[in-house]
Amino acid sequence: MADDETESSWKLFESDPACFNELFTALGVRGLIVDDLYSLDDASLSALRPLHALVFLFKWVAGADEKGGGTGQYDNDFGGFFMRQTVNNACATIAVLNGICNIPAIELGTELAQLIEFSNGLDYETKGEVFTSSDWLRTAHNSLIPPSAVSLENLGLPKTAEDAYHFVVYLPQVGSVYELDGLKRAPVNHGSYNESVNFGWAQKAREVIEARIATYPAGSVHFNLLAIRSDPLPIIQTQLNEAKAKNQSELMRLLEEQMLVEKEKRDRWATGGLDKAVEGAKAKYKELREREESKGGAQ
Repeated sequence: MADDETESSWKLFESDPACFNELFTALGVRGLIVDDLYSLDDASLSALRPLHALVFLFKWVAGADEKGGGTGQYDNDFGGFFMRQTVNNACATIAVLNGICNIPAIELGTELAQLIEFSNGLDYETKGEVFTSSDWLRTAHNSLIPPSAVSLENLGLPKTAEDAYHFVVYLPQVGSVYELDGLKRAPVNHGSYNESVNFGWAQKAREVIEARIATYPAGSVHFNLLAIRSDPLPIIQTQLNEAKAKNQSELMRLLEEQMLVEKEKRDRWATGGLDKAVEGAKAKYKELREREESKGGAQ
């Protein structure tokens, strides 16, 4: 993209937990992490509790599935936080902000909190413009490793629509499951969920996401799903301290294993990010070299 090279543009963003967690750190978000979600079955959802939101990446098709599976209704009186996407390539950050800004009692960085306060009362479009014109937010977004990134390259050009990918977020709000998509004019209410049923809101979101996936050809792999969840490390540490105080050796062993799994996961995220940066640099070098060789051959 030509405008990706300008100082004021938003860069491509990778659908990877490591990138999103780096973004959370840059925004001063505490107590939350983004985790991989390979399945929407009960066991996978249970392993990620407390679960606050689902970030869904899909291949975007212009004019298709306007309300996310056809079951939802626009809610122009949505009482939570929502902003529209007003610039290219910002959909990942817009999606997670639309998610975390609706999660109660979450600690946010000073700059993000001030931006939210400043934008209170603005319409969805203007709020999106305020956020995406923020230099520090764009810098935080662009500082992350983007080698194999995905983006919505052009908001309205059919020419690139077949290759465009887009992030949206699903989350519970006042008893209903909402889809917050920065390209839509308002939040989409997909209906109420039964809080007494196991995985209540997530079960409803699963139905909506599966309905959307069903609109694509069988066997399509143009999707990715991530979970915004409470950081389990402090929770496990508290439980471990309590188990030690009560000398519960078997519980201590299980909690220590859980702690190790979580720490190893973070090590993989960090290492994976470095590996991708190296691969991205190699690919760029190869591209530049081939370009120079082609110029030489043309002389």
